[in-house]
Amino acid sequence: MTELTFELPNGTSVAVPVKNLLNAGYAGREQDEVQAHIAELAELGVPGPSVTPALYPVSPYLAGQPDVVDVQHGRTSGEAEWAMIISDEGALLTVACDHTDRALEIHGVAWSKNASPDILGRKAWKLDDVREHLDAITIRGWVTDAEGQETLIQDSTMGALLTPDYWIDVLQERGLNEPGTVLLSGTVAMVQGVDQFAPQWRVELGDPVTGETIGAGYRVREMAAPIG
Repeated sequence: MTELTFELPNGTSVAVPVKNLLNAGYAGREQDEVQAHIAELAELGVPGPSVTPALYPVSPYLAGQPDVVDVQHGRTSGEAEWAMIISDEGALLTVACDHTDRALEIHGVAWSKNASPDILGRKAWKLDDVREHLDAITIRGWVTDAEGQETLIQDSTMGALLTPDYWIDVLQERGLNEPGTVLLSGTVAMVQGVDQFAPQWRVELGDPVTGETIGAGYRVREMAAPIG
């Protein structure tokens, strides 16, 4: 079983064996942002969902904190998100990047979610400690191209997405509100004209009240071509 470890602001660490991994989709509070993301995916040939928000079960071993993500081809990309982790010490909040196989996504979103890992930050906040100002927490993502130029590709706040408490109710209904459940929030719209198929991704949550940030970054490495 995959185990993730998160450092809290007080210097202690929480280890969480991952039992359930879930990816929310099309989970914006504002319909125009949801439609913008659906339009982004439509340009890549991905059909729109039958209902929003969506929720996709993902193999738990795909939750990780790697520095390198190995992919099969050049049409994969990340998505800046927040992640909620149900632990023995309560719900935790961290940053996440849902790395997605865009070529496979046109055949099925659920399939694509199981083709690449969900990358989570190594630090976390207790949800109770930030709940009163969640909407102000920023969600940002950057891509770095082959020449080393970093560009902002996503820039929003948690106020754009359905809240952790909304998803806690969903987990409760499904019997999944238990230690070991990890849920990713769904993403926000990307900046038009920025190439998402980049060799590096970096994501960050920023708390304007405390000034603290939680980041995660990784390099995308294309595997060797198969034989046969």
